[in-house]
Amino acid sequence: MTRLSRLTNILLHLQSRRVITAQALAAKFNISQRTVYRDIKALEEAGVPIIGEAGTGYALVNDYRIPPVMFTEQEINALLTALPFLQNNTDQSLAENLGGVVTKIKAILKYTAKEKAEKLEQRIQVFLDRQKTSTTLLSDIQSAMVNTLVLKIKYHTIHSDTISERWVEPLALYFIQDKWLLIAYCRLKNDIREFRLDRILQLSTTSQKFTDRHFSFEDYFNHPSKIS
Repeated sequence: MTRLSRLTNILLHLQSRRVITAQALAAKFNISQRTVYRDIKALEEAGVPIIGEAGTGYALVNDYRIPPVMFTEQEINALLTALPFLQNNTDQSLAENLGGVVTKIKAILKYTAKEKAEKLEQRIQVFLDRQKTSTTLLSDIQSAMVNTLVLKIKYHTIHSDTISERWVEPLALYFIQDKWLLIAYCRLKNDIREFRLDRILQLSTTSQKFTDRHFSFEDYFNHPSKIS
């Protein structure tokens, strides 16, 4: 990768993240942190308004944006290849939103690139040999999570075969064995619980905000007592 290409990619990463550290940039581009500092200085000298300093992190000022960047053919191919896998996940809201993303990307492609994208779409199929229980809740849960809004759910607990109403604070989601699971603080149990999305019978987003808790998957799976 040339230095000009690296500077462009660093700028893209600065725009796509709220804050990014020199260590993270060094790892991403396989360069030393000293090289990162030189690259940041070069961007600043070119007029890019970067906030931050070595040892803390870097960010662009809020109203600074670079023009839209065209996708490479390989990036478009990767997205079109991943799309049928993701469209066959267990939540239809994710599939619909991904389809919208691809449509918008294709809308800005040049004619020849559109032709190639359509050709690739016609020649990729994903076949699954098992039945899945479909849900439509993922998008609403994601929105509530990032906006720290309490969810009201009606949940079917299989082992006791009971249905209960819960008010939960969504913290994280993970996908395992063809199932989406929500990690949330349950106000009924006064503790963190997991909820399978295919067992949520009803879900509504309330207007009630909650104080976001520190959460990381490392702490959750290895040190659950650290979640607070």
